[in-house]
Amino acid sequence: MELVWYGLGCFRLMERGYPAVVTDPFDEESTGLSGCHARADIVTTSSPLDEPERAKWKGLRGPYRTLAGAGEYEIGGLFITAIDTFRDRKKGVELGQNVVYSFDCNGVVVCHLGELGHVPSQAQVEAMGSVHVLLLPVGIPGGLTPSLASEVVSLIEPNIIIPMQYKVPGLQLKRDPLDRFLKEMGVAKETPVPSLKLTSSNLPEETRVVLLELQQDRATGGGDA
Repeated sequence: MELVWYGLGCFRLMERGYPAVVTDPFDEESTGLSGCHARADIVTTSSPLDEPERAKWKGLRGPYRTLAGAGEYEIGGLFITAIDTFRDRKKGVELGQNVVYSFDCNGVVVCHLGELGHVPSQAQVEAMGSVHVLLLPVGIPGGLTPSLASEVVSLIEPNIIIPMQYKVPGLQLKRDPLDRFLKEMGVAKETPVPSLKLTSSNLPEETRVVLLELQQDRATGGGDA
């Protein structure tokens, strides 16, 4: 499986012979980022979706199937589990609902936490499955603090952590810097890589933080701390 990051919570997950997945595409005009301009077979969104919002996904090429709520899905050999959660620590009162997605593809499980704002329950963690790659929001104001993000990591115990939803060059939305999370985790900031390529046989035994380059048509790559 190969993962590419386009900023915020938008990733493209690709594996030969399986549907291409794009997670949390965004409105380019309001974010300042150019987003994902690629083919998608499946699009997932962590927030409730309406047609005007979908119309803003100008760069995506389809046709694609959109998932926007909890459930279990099997599409083209790809197994997807979607779990209802919240964007805040008050059961959605402040920031609303959030959907977490786990993608089980050819022996590798990637879990996208969306804009999760609380520590998940044990039942929610179990529903995510045995997570190999955790896509973790670390810079949303009012969302997971660095200490809470670290606690989430301890509960899920992934092989690889990929931070998302943090401050990058050109982003017009308010996001916190990445360095705060890295400091909490006790790891140094490494050079981001263009993409992450994984198989079930090359996963690290110890939990590792991997930074992905920002792939943008109009912006330069790299996370800004």
